[in-house]
Amino acid sequence: MRPVLALLLPVVLMIAACSGGGKDQEKAKGKGPSGPPEVGYVVMKSEAVPLVNELAGRTAAYETSEVRPQVSGVIQARLFTEGSVVRKGQTLYRIDPRLYRAAVNEAAANVANAEANRVATTAKAERFRPLAEIEAVAKQDYTDAVAAARQAAAQVQQGRAQLDTARINLRFTDVPAPITGRIGRSLFTTGALVTANQADPLAMIQRLDPIFVDIQQSSTELLQLRRALATDGVIPSTAEVRLSLEDGSDYGQVGTLQFAEAMVDATTGAVTLRARFPNPQGILLPGMYVRARFSQATAEEAILVPQAGVARDARGNATVFVIGADNKAVQRKVRATRTIGDKWLVTAGLRAGEKVITEGLANVKPGTAVRPVPAGSPPRQQPKPSGDAAKSGR
Repeated sequence: MRPVLALLLPVVLMIAACSGGGKDQEKAKGKGPSGPPEVGYVVMKSEAVPLVNELAGRTAAYETSEVRPQVSGVIQARLFTEGSVVRKGQTLYRIDPRLYRAAVNEAAANVANAEANRVATTAKAERFRPLAEIEAVAKQDYTDAVAAARQAAAQVQQGRAQLDTARINLRFTDVPAPITGRIGRSLFTTGALVTANQADPLAMIQRLDPIFVDIQQSSTELLQLRRALATDGVIPSTAEVRLSLEDGSDYGQVGTLQFAEAMVDATTGAVTLRARFPNPQGILLPGMYVRARFSQATAEEAILVPQAGVARDARGNATVFVIGADNKAVQRKVRATRTIGDKWLVTAGLRAGEKVITEGLANVKPGTAVRPVPAGSPPRQQPKPSGDAAKSGR
């Protein structure tokens, strides 16, 4: 056994030497710890940021009018094409006018009769006046003649009023369009009997250019907005609104916010905001579901932090790492309540000019010394081994 052990001992020593040499070569190559970790930072800056909301809404016609008959009768003709655009004053239906034309003739005859009676009674009163002055006739007869003349004049005025009413009713036999807009289907056909006090309209006209969009905003969001306007350096924005249609496409036209209702719907807890949009091509129809994007306020000195640089602790508080003195990472609590695109809007806890770490956060802890570089910089290259070291590592 002794000769065998004597032969194996040099082999064991050689293996141990080679193993130790490998570790030394790895250290020489720089695979072990090589200084503070490299992190990417973004310099904070303050800017005016519009606070954009995206809310659901429904379209509503700018004007809506129900076409109703104002006289009773049988419809003789329908004078429009269903679904077409009609103009204000255009005749839509014609009701049988014969009874109303006869009423006009009768009223005109009554006026002529009353006018003739007025002429006769007025002349009689004029003849009695000088006779009453010389007491050739009784004063009572003169008084009666004057009263009869006045009654005849009143009957003329009454007859003329009845004639005007008859003429108006005759004009009502032509049913006009109350507004300019697109008319729907006709609910009554030729030959149907209609009445002045019926519940159902003959047709419906809607003006669709421009068109309204009624937007629903919760009263909680509205209250937060008003508080922000009062305390957080936020100013009102211009009332421009953009729409996304039901298929997700952008409408293209820009609308304006008109007003907000001064009451909260008790069933939904929402306030209705109304916007007005041009609709020249008729793409928007009443009742369509849309998404409205608009800015109600603008944060004047807002700070936007990339989402990669903001973390949340166990309590949900937002935190960031900033580069402090001596290039050490400092953890900072911030107030981040909403996102703007791919960034958080920070309203407290940061100042313009500070450097927030957004890359390499996995190796960062509070107080850790770091090697800061601007975010997006190429990674630091490890030094290549020299020729002698490469040869010795073989």
